[in-house]
Amino acid sequence: MSLPAIRPGNIVTMGEILVDILVVERGIGFRTPLNLRGPFPGGAPAIFISQAARLGHPAGIISCVGDDDFGWMNIERLQRDGVDISAIRIDDDQITASAFVRYREDGDRDFLFNLKRSAAGHTVLDPPAVALLADCGHFHVMGSSLFSFHLIDEVRKAIEIVKANGAMVSFDPNIRKEMLNIAEMRAGLEFMLQYCDIFLPSGPELTIPTEANTEEAAITELLGLGISCIVVKRAAQGASYYDATRTLHVPGYKVTEADPTGAGDCFGATFVACLRQGLPIDECIRLANAAGALAVSRQGGMEGISSFEEMRALIEHSA
Repeated sequence: MSLPAIRPGNIVTMGEILVDILVVERGIGFRTPLNLRGPFPGGAPAIFISQAARLGHPAGIISCVGDDDFGWMNIERLQRDGVDISAIRIDDDQITASAFVRYREDGDRDFLFNLKRSAAGHTVLDPPAVALLADCGHFHVMGSSLFSFHLIDEVRKAIEIVKANGAMVSFDPNIRKEMLNIAEMRAGLEFMLQYCDIFLPSGPELTIPTEANTEEAAITELLGLGISCIVVKRAAQGASYYDATRTLHVPGYKVTEADPTGAGDCFGATFVACLRQGLPIDECIRLANAAGALAVSRQGGMEGISSFEEMRALIEHSA
């Protein structure tokens, strides 16, 4: 199946806005006093939409934050990056979501989330959100945002609106190991596979929503569901693109890693923004690889956002 025609309009996402608080020392768990760095503005949907806006594409987010410093820090940062914040609801009775992040010696991360009981868990499709969706040409969903049946229902309503208007839908499963024990996550993954045109998994995430044991079988199964294309993010190894008629493997770029948080979000936003600008698929992936590489070279998820000039400079330097 080929991709639907690109509908004019903005890129919209829906989901958590939060702060990342990073542990300075490497180790395991959060059971002893630790040195912390942050807060940094973050949340996968927020990083994604800020990257899209930084690339000059009209972009907006539907979310909810508390009337607190964490919430206002995020709103101000999103606004500076050019994001439409009209559909961010401020809830006086809730606190802004947070994620404490610790790095292990092997580079893996442990997360301690406050999502379900935060303002993010009270995101709703209210009139400002519906107004933002009226001009949506592309709707993007992160699996991390499907952490409750309430959020799944709200995202479903949003997808019904944008699909009726001819918008494209992309889905990044963005599965953290800490989220696999949330019963709603499996339901959210299965539901999104029915609606997405572009599937953006990272490595092992490719097989999680399928019955397959190999990448090849998973790709066949997913394309058979009606997904138009699959872009597999492979970190430093680059990315692979699959659709019904072609396969592309595009190498990544070597950088010194400071923090992997947000790299996949920057990749996805860049791929979507470039696709909507009519760039060839291989160039979309090259720029997305550069965006991901630049993201890991900076600490703090939203601090890794980059411009086209920075991406092209990295590509040229790596040639």
